[in-house]
Amino acid sequence: MSETSSATFSPRIVAFLCNWCSYSASDLAGTSRIKYAPQVRMIRVMCSGRVDPTFVLKAFALGADGVMIAGCHPGDCHYIEQNYKTLRRYHLLRRMLQQIGIEQERLRLVWASASEGPQLAQAINDFVAQIRQLGPLGWSQHWQEDGQRQAALEAIVQEHASAMEVPIE
Repeated sequence: MSETSSATFSPRIVAFLCNWCSYSASDLAGTSRIKYAPQVRMIRVMCSGRVDPTFVLKAFALGADGVMIAGCHPGDCHYIEQNYKTLRRYHLLRRMLQQIGIEQERLRLVWASASEGPQLAQAINDFVAQIRQLGPLGWSQHWQEDGQRQAALEAIVQEHASAMEVPIE
């Protein structure tokens, strides 16, 4: 991608933020007037462990250029060990994305406590810059636009989960 087009490309990023830590960190960044990229659409979930892999794949299917999952630091989860579940799912998703032709770098996992607003803002800005360098996802290069992307992704998830014998839950 040329330098001018990467400078004008405005990526669409979906971020799933844990209610207890990372969403509070984003709130802290906002109240502290720390600026971070406006291209990120934040979705608050009670825990990063509640982010189902199909949520991530659906975000890509509906046009996201990148997806971020942010949660409590390992060992500090309000739901005991759910962020370890998040970490396992993250690695599974990265393998799946690679197998379906999407760069692994389009998915990012961030740990941020409620007091780490500046660090979360920096992670968001870094991720937006990385996605800007990668360029648009360009779904039209992967599938014809026939309205069946979500069904195709769900089939891929089921196929790979059973082939790897890895439970999605």
